[in-house]
Amino acid sequence: MPARITLTQRQARRFLLAHQKLWPPYQLQGKAGILAYIRHVNCIQFDPLNIAGHNHELVLQSRVRDFRPAMLQELLYQDRRLLDGWDKNMSIYPLEDWPFFRRQREAALRRLGSDGRPAAVILPEVRREFTTRGPLSSIDLDYNQSVDWSWAPTRLARAALESMYFWGELVIHHKVHTRRVYDLAYRHIPAALLEAPDPNPSEEAFQDWYIYRRLGGVGLLSSRGGDAWLGMGAIKAPQRAATFQRLLARGQVVEITVEGFHYPLYMRSIDQSALETVLQGGEPTPQAVILAPLDNLLWDRRLVEGLFNFNYRWEVYKPQTEREYGYYVLPILFGDRFIARFEPVRKLKTRSAQVKNWWWEPGVIQTDEMRACLQECFQRFAAFLGIDHLENTAQIMEK
Repeated sequence: MPARITLTQRQARRFLLAHQKLWPPYQLQGKAGILAYIRHVNCIQFDPLNIAGHNHELVLQSRVRDFRPAMLQELLYQDRRLLDGWDKNMSIYPLEDWPFFRRQREAALRRLGSDGRPAAVILPEVRREFTTRGPLSSIDLDYNQSVDWSWAPTRLARAALESMYFWGELVIHHKVHTRRVYDLAYRHIPAALLEAPDPNPSEEAFQDWYIYRRLGGVGLLSSRGGDAWLGMGAIKAPQRAATFQRLLARGQVVEITVEGFHYPLYMRSIDQSALETVLQGGEPTPQAVILAPLDNLLWDRRLVEGLFNFNYRWEVYKPQTEREYGYYVLPILFGDRFIARFEPVRKLKTRSAQVKNWWWEPGVIQTDEMRACLQECFQRFAAFLGIDHLENTAQIMEK
């Protein structure tokens, strides 16, 4: 295997799209397709906002043909093949990855389980509640004292349950909208996984595993900083640089030089056959696809800007006066180009949704093929949302 591969920007972005199961799109189907994708990229990011679908649902609707949110709910809370957990911040990942996060759970126990923490006193009582009553959420427990917690003070009941969740004593049994209902982990995770030792015996081995895992979550990454590396604790730029040198020496990654980039990118060696398929392949029939704001493809914003000439920032947490576009804006991919972004609004009372705002990317020239693909895209999106159609789309074609 060559130590270094040189790619054009077009070749690199097409590999990235192929790795993300977006080139060609909709080759995955059903719950098997959901599992295949999440296992391929290791995790997808969760966000509680539901403006026009949750982020994790939007990720899957852009890749899995005829995806419906109920499919994911079954995999999480009935089949127990997937798990709500912490990876790239709040995430969903395969249940079989549970042992690999043991050191984070043990660190959480040391941090949150000491006698001086607010929840420590009530933990025996909380455990008895779960033993006798079954799955519970914080509103089912009468511990109303306000305690310091994360971003802001919260009820003691919530602090206790989240502490037990972070160190792995509880898992999420199901959710009522975004409210978590917990249960004891041993009731839902097989003992072989629950009791498995940490597969990475040293901190260095863990860092190598975690960085390699996150690289697979995107497809191409550099060792530079950015949102793709969020949620990794003390693993910073120096640790990433050292890890990539070790992975290169072991032949687990390949260095990629891309035209116009003044720093190297890395790809997993196991993905080289997928790259060769892209380089030798023809032109798939383009389709229009709506992406999630925290889509795996968009984790490294600078990489996306460099390869696609597309500058995307999720502005939902910015003050209105600082937004360039809108509150909840989603990108639209057509073939291997980003052609537009739009702001959807869902009206739950009337079970409808509409395009509030639309922005074409500079230089986009509409064609009959593009318009037809957009109409199909809107129909798929409406079906995903469980509505008849997406309003205001006819006006888009007139702009």
